[in-house]
Amino acid sequence: MDSSMIGKIEKAKRYAAEAQRRVVFKQFCVALEGDNNTYNVTFDGGRWLCGCRYFATHGLCSHTMAMERVLGVMLPPSPEALEPATPTN
Repeated sequence: MDSSMIGKIEKAKRYAAEAQRRVVFKQFCVALEGDNNTYNVTFDGGRWLCGCRYFATHGLCSHTMAMERVLGVMLPPSPEALEPATPTN
């Protein structure tokens, strides 16, 4: 193995170890195998989308919540969390 590849491997290890600081997911799509079906779960611009019926009526589901748990702090805050609170009178 040449020395430049060794340097690249070391850099990759450092980036991975510092993933919480260096990596922010912006967009992706996964196939999540549920108990009864496989669903496409998408994350785009801080918003989730799932092809299951429950998500269509509630805006969240076990599939999106599972992905939030899998990815944890790797996800940016949701757009709703960044909006200033509206004062109530």
